[in-house]
Amino acid sequence: MCGIHLIWGKSAKKASIQTLVQASSHRGPDQEACYSPWPGLWIGVNRLRILHPGPDADQPFWTKDGTALLIWNGEIYNFRELRKLLQSLSVEMVTQSDTEVLVYYLKLFGTEGLKKIQGMFTLIYVDLVSKSVLVARDPNGEKPLYFAQHQDTLFISSETRGIAQVTQAKADLEQLENYFYFRNPTPGKTFYRGVRAWKPGRYSQILHHNTFRWDTLFIPNSTEKTITQELFKSTLEKVILHQFHADVPLGVMLSGGMDSSLLYALWYQQTGTPLPAFTIQVEKKYRKKYADGDAAKRFVQSYPADHQLVEIDQKTVLNHWDEFVSSVDQPIGDSAGFLTWMIGKKAKNQVKVIASGAGADELWGGYQRHKAFHQYLSNQSFWITWAPLLQKLPFGREWKKFTSAIKPNVQETFLNFSALSNPNPDLYGDYLRIMDPNLNTYKSALDFDRQVYLVQDVLKIQDNSLMAHGIEGRSPYLDPLLISLWKRVNDSSALRGKPWMASCLEELNLSWISERKKTGFGLPLLEWLGENGPFAKKVFATLKDFANSYRAELPQEVLRLSQQPENYVKDHFLVIYNLFLLAEWLKLQE
Repeated sequence: MCGIHLIWGKSAKKASIQTLVQASSHRGPDQEACYSPWPGLWIGVNRLRILHPGPDADQPFWTKDGTALLIWNGEIYNFRELRKLLQSLSVEMVTQSDTEVLVYYLKLFGTEGLKKIQGMFTLIYVDLVSKSVLVARDPNGEKPLYFAQHQDTLFISSETRGIAQVTQAKADLEQLENYFYFRNPTPGKTFYRGVRAWKPGRYSQILHHNTFRWDTLFIPNSTEKTITQELFKSTLEKVILHQFHADVPLGVMLSGGMDSSLLYALWYQQTGTPLPAFTIQVEKKYRKKYADGDAAKRFVQSYPADHQLVEIDQKTVLNHWDEFVSSVDQPIGDSAGFLTWMIGKKAKNQVKVIASGAGADELWGGYQRHKAFHQYLSNQSFWITWAPLLQKLPFGREWKKFTSAIKPNVQETFLNFSALSNPNPDLYGDYLRIMDPNLNTYKSALDFDRQVYLVQDVLKIQDNSLMAHGIEGRSPYLDPLLISLWKRVNDSSALRGKPWMASCLEELNLSWISERKKTGFGLPLLEWLGENGPFAKKVFATLKDFANSYRAELPQEVLRLSQQPENYVKDHFLVIYNLFLLAEWLKLQE
């Protein structure tokens, strides 16, 4: 919805906060502002008007008595209930915005109030009486936030680029090894030295720019004693009505798969209102494998929508590549970023909000690695004993990856399944610390994906690619009501392959969707790189230049692949794309 920024300390100057605001102008094209609450503190905001789009809800938003102000990014889905509570306490409000509700709720209840908020958010709340600043990020990390802390100044922003500009931070090539295996830098870090990610669910009441005291937000468990498929469906229906609400046009990313199809079908069943829906369509010769466009066309015959196909081929990528890369805040090793960016480009003149199925796979066991991990856990001793021999069988890339990933340690095995190839064991530590020992082994793996892959990949891509076009992304499957329900599910069979979602689709006469083979959301990289066409030629040339330019700084496995990428296409086509994106992004940092 917005970009929020803060500079506190000796380097806090109007020109510096303006740099942060200008670097995020795409995040809030409807309104921007810079303000200094007191000497040595500057805040800035870019606003995308979604709820109460009039100027009287612009930011910074002040309390009536002038003692506090708020800048923030996100949506509060239970703001109507919170508004009623505030009114019962004689708080007078002049807008219908969640912004006004949030500023008064924080004024009255402080950090305790954060625990009652249901939504996605990052926020900076400034108390002019105590001269303190409250900074918080929602527990799922749906909205990004970054910071850099120097000895004399604190910098905070919704994106990394502005911080890098004002602090003159250089690219951190030490993150290359993590990126090679896990598609991202080390959790909590970025590709800029000294610029860190504010962790999801963390908040801090800051009294001085150089003094943090971290606290953690938790999503409460559901109060229901028995979690069933019927409860899941009724909760999802309620969530959809909440999250599909906006005072501006809203659309849907429709893949023709389980997640987005179920969202739209339940919406249409409850309201009868068609919405704009956007689907990627690849070239005809690839559609047997990449069938999203054809599946979505079949779906809208039953559940009408203003359905629009976004055509993608090699020429499309090459024609838009430079514009896409220039919009990338942090390189994420996932070609879904480009596809989401193209959907945003198509949709920007029609909608200001897009809902997606993000989060369903991570929480409800929809990925191939979840299936593989369950298979491993079901007969752990067998796989540990025989995997070294079985991996020699000529059964193809997936079999080799599965058998070579198996280790006696269950957490390390899942990390191997999660990585693009088995990582250097020295990298395990940063990831093993994230796994929750209080959960059963399988659910701990899903929770790891929720905390790492979802936040660093899926949600970062969605935010970056849509906000590049001034569009807010929403993820109903991550609504606090659904997360709290998920936390209470102890039956692992309900967390494998999304069975409750499949049952819902069957009730809607859409069982054919759950029976579709999952191919993932991405470019046809194996095919394009294997054909050695115009896209492959650009990729290979870029990687060879990358190897020459950074030879001394590249890990050996990165150097080998970059020097002769055409020899690694069959097994490492995903890594080739990821390094290509990184190499192109690094050119812009020079």
